[in-house]
Amino acid sequence: MSVEVEANLKVLQSKINEACAKANRSPNEIKVIAVTKYVSVARAVEAIEAGIEDIGENRLEGFLNKREAINKNVNWHFIGTLQSRKVKEIIENIDLIHSLDRLSLAKEINKRTEEIQPCLIQVNTSEESSKHGLSINEVIGFIKDLEPYEKIRVDGLMTMAPFTDDRDVIRECFQKLHSLRDEIKQLNLPHAPCHFLSMGMSNDYDIAIEEGATHIRVGTSLVGNEND
Repeated sequence: MSVEVEANLKVLQSKINEACAKANRSPNEIKVIAVTKYVSVARAVEAIEAGIEDIGENRLEGFLNKREAINKNVNWHFIGTLQSRKVKEIIENIDLIHSLDRLSLAKEINKRTEEIQPCLIQVNTSEESSKHGLSINEVIGFIKDLEPYEKIRVDGLMTMAPFTDDRDVIRECFQKLHSLRDEIKQLNLPHAPCHFLSMGMSNDYDIAIEEGATHIRVGTSLVGNEND
């Protein structure tokens, strides 16, 4: 086991505990997804051996390579943009898709899977043109349009805050997602229980936890970056 990854995880857990105490939450409410985009299979395995139970990839090739090579009982998350034509390559091997943002993708997922596929709707809360995802005012209509796709279940929402030192700007993005999630839950849609909030990465997960995150996506501060 890598001492580096193990030590990083201890620091991460300590900071999660601090953020949860500040927000009067239990650390058990937080699922840590180790984002392994920039590291090898071996480093991903080290994270699992250190105690990580969830692995996230945002590139198809990286996901397929690690999913095939790692014979461990972990949950697999696809957190990047997913092309409709690539759905068939991952659909039977993914536990949670974090980036559903269009009906053409929903149609392909529904067509390819034999089981109910949990998904998160990607929301562009920062309104940055460089980011994927639906605008806030598009989300509820989109979720209602998903009702005919009987194999898709909307388990929650995902967002990425802007990369900035202005913590108030970051916090506002997370607050918007939390408010939207609560609004959707009030609709009591059977196909969209919408319990989860996937938000917060290495530089802002503490703010995300304070604002209600259930899933945080941590890469460099946990597993490092072997491309450096």
